[in-house]
Amino acid sequence: MSRAHTLQDLFKRYRRPGDLVFAILFLIFSGWLLSQLGNQTQWTPRTKLFAQPSFWPTVSLALMTLFALLHWIGSICSPRILGRWAEVQFWIRAIEYALWFMAYVMIVPYLGYLPSTIIFISILTLRVGYRDLRFIGAAVAVGFAVVVIFKSLLQVKVPGGLIYESLPDGIRAFMLTNF
Repeated sequence: MSRAHTLQDLFKRYRRPGDLVFAILFLIFSGWLLSQLGNQTQWTPRTKLFAQPSFWPTVSLALMTLFALLHWIGSICSPRILGRWAEVQFWIRAIEYALWFMAYVMIVPYLGYLPSTIIFISILTLRVGYRDLRFIGAAVAVGFAVVVIFKSLLQVKVPGGLIYESLPDGIRAFMLTNF
């Protein structure tokens, strides 16, 4: 094992692709959170400093912003390496699935839990590249099993869909209770 020869060698920083973009975004985000403290917490009179409702959020966000600033400065000072935008594109592709999930959450109150789950799990199966009917059938079976486990066995309260209102009374009650 080699020893560091100087203090600079010990603290040498190796930059990664997308590091500068992440540092900028994190600095903006932490600065924004710090700016919102006045609206979210308060300092109360005649209370010890460590018991103040605003003390620990202020300390944590101030340190988060400080370290984000140091990360940004370190990113600027580090040698640039190629691949920054490829890394950012990778992040954007990951955000796509968060958007799919948000669409799913918005559709459930209209279509109901069972139809929404089966539709979205089938769409995502196709999206990731599985085109064989066996995979789509397996996705539908998994979606159905998830709904049965969550609604019937675990009794998780998920809002019924507006589409259920058009069903006859007996079927509607069954669908609202179980699916």
